Amino acid sequence: MTAPASDEPTATPPSEPDRTVTGVDAAEPEPGRAGRLLERAAGSRFGPLRLAQTRTGVSVARSAVLALAGRIRDGDLVVADLDGRVHHFGGSSVPTRELAARVEIRDERAWLALATEGSIGLGRGYIEGWWHSDDPTSVVQILIRNVSGLDELRNRVNRVTGRLNDTARRALPRVSRQRNREDIGAHYDLSNDFFRLFLDPTMTYSSGVFTEPDADLEQASLAKYDRLLAKLGLARGHRVLEIGTGWGGLALRAAERWGAQVTSTTVSDRQLDEATVRAGASTAADRIEIIGRDWRDLDGRYDRIVSIEMIEAVDWRDYDRFFATIERCLTPDGLVGLQAICVPDRRWSRTKNTEDFIRRFVFPGGFLPSIGSMLTSIARTTRLQVLDVEDFSAHYAETLQRWRARFDARGPDVEKLGLDDRFRRLWRFYLAYCEAGFLERHCTVNQLVLTGPEWRPDGLTLRPA
Repeated sequence: MTAPASDEPTATPPSEPDRTVTGVDAAEPEPGRAGRLLERAAGSRFGPLRLAQTRTGVSVARSAVLALAGRIRDGDLVVADLDGRVHHFGGSSVPTRELAARVEIRDERAWLALATEGSIGLGRGYIEGWWHSDDPTSVVQILIRNVSGLDELRNRVNRVTGRLNDTARRALPRVSRQRNREDIGAHYDLSNDFFRLFLDPTMTYSSGVFTEPDADLEQASLAKYDRLLAKLGLARGHRVLEIGTGWGGLALRAAERWGAQVTSTTVSDRQLDEATVRAGASTAADRIEIIGRDWRDLDGRYDRIVSIEMIEAVDWRDYDRFFATIERCLTPDGLVGLQAICVPDRRWSRTKNTEDFIRRFVFPGGFLPSIGSMLTSIARTTRLQVLDVEDFSAHYAETLQRWRARFDARGPDVEKLGLDDRFRRLWRFYLAYCEAGFLERHCTVNQLVLTGPEWRPDGLTLRPA
């Protein structure tokens, strides 16, 4: 790599500017957007709310769930039922990784939702208050650890049916650009003020890297940016294209500290507005351009291309086009830095065609890639080569835990934005659900560095430590 020999960039960083910026929607909370996000997820494929009207339906669902819980071997789960009975499941066989959690059933519909909808029903029940736990992260961890057998069965079934499903999906029309914008807006356009409540001052909504255990969120976010930019050997004057602006954190860092000329694009209206304000207030305002262009319409040539946790919004059927666009916009000797949330390769073929809690309630239209699916597309479509892959999933779990703690501490401020109890439970469970996923490596976060066909290494420099 052409990165400097140390973690420090080649350009001398100026002092950090004041990040106190009044948001473009400071007095405009949007509870309506939150309501629409919940409404989009309100339907149920199996109609558990209708089934709940019958005692037989409840009894069958309850028996099925308790029977499955009886197979828990790793972790301790206590379930307090509506009738006062308390059920004990498990008993960790791995003491050094022991987990314990307690669940309180508050409405019989919890049984129906879980029995008929899996993770969607688990999340629905928490959002509606049908069940409660003071530690939803541990609840999800225990479930992940004990469904591996079922997961493997579903993977084996998919090996038989997957090709047929893929052929059918490929024949369907692609998601329109307007629907893609709506899906992204459903999450990211909730309200800039809402995200300020739990994000750090850089407004970074992706995993940090904690170089020290006592590092705060802002330090972790900046360390993540610097780590990726150092891998790319970023230097003053480099032209950088960022696909997926967020609220401008990386664009500001690359321009201010590293001296790069940055063009960053987003299709989120709220992020576009906020990032434009932040860029205008930057000490490097003349080196930052924020645009609202779809990735399919990008042109020009850039020395470096960066995309942090944006590929999750790209339909898997569009991976070839996505990576071809990146190659088209990259100088032949350039470098690409991608950060992506991934599922394991053995599960990707199945999960890309199924819906879970996150896709139903939080990120409509989202698709988690796997490392293998990205590399296959890159090899099939481009002349780009993989230089480096780094996994730092434990850091995402830490990031999510801290976001959730900040979110919980700002309860009165969330309420002032007009966001009701159902939305607050949705967000709390979403953060806990994701934290559990990274802790159990049900999903991972990875940084990939790709090279253009004419890139050559500069000496013996390795990835920054």
